[in-house]
Amino acid sequence: MSADDSTSLGGQIRERAAEIFQELVAVRRDIHQHPELSFEEVRTTRLINDYLVALGITPEPPLLETGVVALIRGEHGSANGKLVALRADIDALPMAEENSHGFCSLESGKMHACGHDMHTAMLLGAAKILSGMKERLRGDVLLVFQPAEEKAPGGAKPFLDAGLFRQFNPSVIIGQHCFPNVETGKVALCRGSFMAAADELYFTVTGEGGHASAPHKAADPVLAAAHIITAAQYLVSRVAPPHEPAVVSIASIHGGNAPNVIPRQVTMSGTMRTMNEELRSLLQEKLRQTVTHVAEGVGVTAEVEIRKGYPVLFNDPDVTAKAEIVCSEYLGQANVLQSEPIMTAEDFACYLQECPGTFWQIGTGTPNYEKGNTLHSPTFNPEERALETGSGLLAYAACRFLE
Repeated sequence: MSADDSTSLGGQIRERAAEIFQELVAVRRDIHQHPELSFEEVRTTRLINDYLVALGITPEPPLLETGVVALIRGEHGSANGKLVALRADIDALPMAEENSHGFCSLESGKMHACGHDMHTAMLLGAAKILSGMKERLRGDVLLVFQPAEEKAPGGAKPFLDAGLFRQFNPSVIIGQHCFPNVETGKVALCRGSFMAAADELYFTVTGEGGHASAPHKAADPVLAAAHIITAAQYLVSRVAPPHEPAVVSIASIHGGNAPNVIPRQVTMSGTMRTMNEELRSLLQEKLRQTVTHVAEGVGVTAEVEIRKGYPVLFNDPDVTAKAEIVCSEYLGQANVLQSEPIMTAEDFACYLQECPGTFWQIGTGTPNYEKGNTLHSPTFNPEERALETGSGLLAYAACRFLE
């Protein structure tokens, strides 16, 4: 690091991020060992509160039973009316960990397999950096530690419904997510539609059970389910325009418990992903018609439930363009990548419907691909050096977006 760099904003933040790296590792591992599911993040909420209070930051009165909101006030006040919001999610997944490192989950059937422990530690790190340089803030920074990103309807909408943006009016909101396919030290951004809208699909097919040796005397819901699954796959290729990304996947099917008994009922569930609301509505309508009509065609009935999930995550193009510049300043242009739209979903999309902002991929991968090191995998194991990158980058972005 050059002498000029050490006195610059980026240089100061990089130096501070390096100093607190080991502390953030300890915080992250503590959270990782004690994962909590959506809306159950009581211990995590307390840890966040205690950490902020130790920094001299007083958390705001809680909006929900879990989650934390806090404000860092710059010494220059809010004369320019600017408030930048930084968000991290804090919940874990209902799955057992299969790693062998020394800080595996101590909670049976629960694991931070999506990096939310990393996100939380990164935002706490950014809070520590920013609390020590309030003289550089040309406005205020809102820290949003959100519960329940993993479980629809998510925690973002309840936060908003509870008055988050009525009480605070951010000029921009920024979030980031661990991605093991992006190398540590790099980020990837996407302007416009970045992540898909996600809807949950539930089908119940009811027929008339009977002996498997006499299928003509029964109304077979298993056969109907097979036809429904096949027909549902045609919707994407025959309803969605070729240039529009869309996914319909039936991921589970349950029915029957004996090889010689035709069951009375079969249940199925799956997901639908789309990148615009018009196509989303059209596919929902066509899916209801298809499932119902196919069932009727083979002499059974079908109930269709579509639970509308998170909306399309749309990164404001202007904010994202500025974020690309800011990330390049902090990380170097070679470490700022362009991401294609992806079909995963995120309730950060709800904030972006109310406030301009951007959501980027923060690299947690290694140069050599490690099998099993994927999101929502029982062996997900992000590179902890990303804590230094992510905490510093959030702090730097907050400063730059306030200028």
